[in-house]
Amino acid sequence: MPLTLPIAAGFLFLGCSYGLLMHAKGFAFWYPVSMAFFIFAGSMEFVTVNLLLSAFDPLAAFLLAIMVNARHLFYGLSMLGPFRSMGWKKPYLIFAMCDETFAINSSAKIPDGVDRGWFMLFVSLLNRWYWIGGTAIGWLVGGLLPFSTRGIEFVLTALFLVIFLDQWMGQRRHMPAMVGVLASAVCLLVFGPERFMIPSLVLMLALFVGLRPYLDDMKTDGKTGAAEDGAVAGGERDGREKEAGR
Repeated sequence: MPLTLPIAAGFLFLGCSYGLLMHAKGFAFWYPVSMAFFIFAGSMEFVTVNLLLSAFDPLAAFLLAIMVNARHLFYGLSMLGPFRSMGWKKPYLIFAMCDETFAINSSAKIPDGVDRGWFMLFVSLLNRWYWIGGTAIGWLVGGLLPFSTRGIEFVLTALFLVIFLDQWMGQRRHMPAMVGVLASAVCLLVFGPERFMIPSLVLMLALFVGLRPYLDDMKTDGKTGAAEDGAVAGGERDGREKEAGR
């Protein structure tokens, strides 16, 4: 649970903004709560508000949903190994995997003696119910707030930025992060803000596949460097202990 508390802050706040938006658009309580429960894709849920208010076009909605959530294809590929031995937990882990849950489950250092399957399951459960709870609270509050909530959806961008900075500061070498940032920037300039997501993901995948030998060498060097630093620190500590003994 402690690892999910930053996600709770973001999801409760963003879920409230979604619930407020649905209330403002005139939807009944069960609409946003049901969408949060069954869809559980925040970006798509915001997009669905306009889809429900426009002419019915299932094909366009289907294609739009794939485009908005295409990044989950890459998450799924990277989690094939960890999910393989999860048994009955696997279907729910697949359904409940969102950006934030993926970030925690793919990078968390699980303590010895803690079952990895149960750890990932409870992370998924908590994050999902943060979103559902925030949505319900937002709708119930409705129009009671005395101030404007315009721009409240930016909280999700801020959350991604915090996760990115945390991973950046936790690594000695930043080549994977730089590849992601530069690929996104190039595609943003070429395709524009409405269409850059899928091309940037494809470009990142191609770059990571092409650079994999180099990135693997960097990872090995980083571990070797950390080990050498630990050995040097240990040698210095032993020297100080011997000097103190004399």
